[in-house]
Amino acid sequence: MRFPYFRGMNYLTPILALLLLTHSTGFPSELRDGVQVQETLSATQTWDGAPIRYPEGTAKVTGAIITLPPGTETGWHMHPVPCFALILEGDLVVELKDGRTKRLKAGDTLAEVIGTPHNGKNTGKVPLKIAVFYAGNTELKNTILCP
Repeated sequence: MRFPYFRGMNYLTPILALLLLTHSTGFPSELRDGVQVQETLSATQTWDGAPIRYPEGTAKVTGAIITLPPGTETGWHMHPVPCFALILEGDLVVELKDGRTKRLKAGDTLAEVIGTPHNGKNTGKVPLKIAVFYAGNTELKNTILCP
């Protein structure tokens, strides 16, 4: 069986496409009463457009809360593993060496750059709090300081 809009594809292709369209998030469509899910990040690329690739080896997921006082910076660093962040409080500007920047505020999420030196700045008047999750492995550090 062939479908005119799916030339050269078998009969499963439109069925798979329909399933993907009706199940666009990774969450069940029905949860217990009162449970709400608000997806804040769904990405295949980091914020600079590079593909997200997970390292081989024994998987290790690490979560942390990072706090920066007003006016401080993280210093230039990089992540050799995928890193995802949720800004809990404050304002953040992330800059790359080529001059590109990303501005974030409380409630924003981010798929951080991988293997690219960057610097984070608290540009607000209150402490910046970021929940960060690293999808690494047991062999790699999550963060490496750059000279």
